[in-house]
Amino acid sequence: MESMEHIAEAVIACRKCPRLVEFRESLRPRYRNGEGWCKPVPGSGTNPAGLLVVGLAPAIGGANRTGRILTGDKTSDFLFSCLHEKGFSNLPYSRSRDDGLQYSNIFLTAAVKCVPPDNKPMREEVENCLPFLRQEIETLKGLKAILALGRLAHESVLRTILPDGSRKTGFPFSHGRRYRIGGIDLYCSYHPSPRNVNTGTLTREMFLKVLEEIKEKSLFS
Repeated sequence: MESMEHIAEAVIACRKCPRLVEFRESLRPRYRNGEGWCKPVPGSGTNPAGLLVVGLAPAIGGANRTGRILTGDKTSDFLFSCLHEKGFSNLPYSRSRDDGLQYSNIFLTAAVKCVPPDNKPMREEVENCLPFLRQEIETLKGLKAILALGRLAHESVLRTILPDGSRKTGFPFSHGRRYRIGGIDLYCSYHPSPRNVNTGTLTREMFLKVLEEIKEKSLFS
């Protein structure tokens, strides 16, 4: 079994997807003071961890800039204000790799490790990242629940934890759904993107309800 450190090293070194490599590196001039990470972004959190949160991919103004998943943008502001309220982090925000954030019983990652143009990875790019997600899931000790943020993350998780990863039809994505698969509870949530939050597709109350259910039915049941 790989360690999380070895998985992170392999993620950062990956250059399997030429389109994503070109795009992520083309963004470097837009960042001030050379702060742009512009490399694949590995997962971050504790191990053991009872909860794994899986997002879509690094964002231009978020993880591709800061080098830490779900850090430095409005999506992370929403997410960590909720995670903090439910006891998964010591801070209600995630702004940079040196902001003092500490995780509690949680690991965060993305289905796709590089920022994709228009937030739309191609099928083969998702496929190339699946082994990394599978290794992260297999390496996490004490894992009881996975929270998929959005449909693509949900389908990627299914591809890694189902005995036949191609059989996804029996587990449709719907906000608030919970599936029991191989001893792990898989939860679905709309992605906490600014568009979903600003339009009311995902409210703070909706997301906190999912986190509370995870705690009550999966982590501390």
